This record gives sequence, C-alpha cells and structure tokens, in this order.
Amino acid sequence: MAKRVQARSRSVKASPKAPARRVQPRPGRPTPAKAKPRGTVVPSSWPKVSVSPPPGPPAGAVAAFEAAVRELQRHKYAEASKRLKALLAAFPSESALLDRVRVFLGICEREMHRKPVAPRTTEERLTLATAALNNGEDSAAERLASGVLSDSPDHDLALYLLAAVLARRGDTSAALVRLQRAVAVSPDVRAQARHDADFESLRELPGFQALLETPVNGAPALQARRAKRARSGR
Repeated sequence: MAKRVQARSRSVKASPKAPARRVQPRPGRPTPAKAKPRGTVVPSSWPKVSVSPPPGPPAGAVAAFEAAVRELQRHKYAEASKRLKALLAAFPSESALLDRVRVFLGICEREMHRKPVAPRTTEERLTLATAALNNGEDSAAERLASGVLSDSPDHDLALYLLAAVLARRGDTSAALVRLQRAVAVSPDVRAQARHDADFESLRELPGFQALLETPVNGAPALQARRAKRARSGR
C-alpha cells in the first residue's frame, strides 16, 4: 500500500506559476506625478539685486594724471612733478590712483636729481641738440649746436639747428645767415627748410624765398640725419 502511494506522488507534476497581473489605470483617473526634489523655494515676488562695481576715480583726476605722464615721457620732469603733486593735494581719497601717482613722482624726483653726463663727441652733442629742439628746449639746443660750431664752423646740421632756434626766437636776420651757410655746405638743406615749421617766420623774406628757388631731387640727407638723431635722443 505504501509503494502505491509513492508511485502516485511521482506522477503528480507541479503546476506552473501564474504570471503577475499588471494593473491598468482606470480611464479618467490621472497618473500620479513624480515627487520633485526638495530644495530652497525663492518666491517670485522677491526683487532682483544687481551688484555694480565700485566707482572709479573722477574723470578730471584721470585727465590730470594722463597729462602729467605725457610731460614725464617728454622728459619734462619738473612740470610732471608739479602736476603729480597737485593730484595728491586735490584727490586725497583716491587711494588706487594716488599709489600710481607716487610711483611716477618718485621717477621724476630721481631724474631731476641725476647729474647729466656731458656729451663728448660731435655726434652726441648733435643728438642732444636735436632732441632739445624737438622738445621745445631752445636754450639747450642753441648751447649744444653752438658748441659744435666752435669746433667745426661749417657743420651743416649744427648750422641748421642753430638757424631753427633763432627763427623760432624771432631773430630772422641771424637765422637766415645761418641757414644760408648751411645751404652752401649742403644744398639738400633746401628741401628740409622748405617744409620745416621752425622757419615759418622766414617765409615772407625775399632772402629765404631766393634760398629755396633751386629744387632738390630725392630724399634730403639732412632730414634723414636729423630724424635719426631725434629718435636716438628720445
């Protein structure tokens, strides 16, 4: 009897497991929304805050500082120092600008107390004379050009520079004499003098007009020499 029951139990197979049923939402019922992540909620009614940079120095202070720097670049250290000191007194609260003012003021003081090196050669004296003339320092240009002429009375560039100084001063007769001598040494001087604003006071003089009658072709050598010395003297 036991054997028969065992055989029957072997013939019984396990019934397969039924698949899980998917529950479909009923028509008309909304699908639940996903939960939003938590965070700080800023009300839309809060005003927007804009952060603006701090105001810079006044336009007048900037313009005065730039004018002082221009004087320094022209090697006019006394004038630049005067302008920079005025800035220190006029804008005491502009600390950022005044820091730069003090730096440039230190440069001016150092240059004003530096002992100038006396030029030794003719080339050095003419370079300094040309730079002085271009910077409006007529007395220095006259002294240097006259020093060259004391050693070389017929130096064309020295004669030309001295004539320019005299013409700017209004001494037209002396200027014309120096210019005539310069032309006699180097005819190319005519081309330079024809367009040089330093000889504006000589334009109406018959002697000056007669001096320029002979045309000069090509680039004047004197103009190139004066420009070269002006660049090296900056």
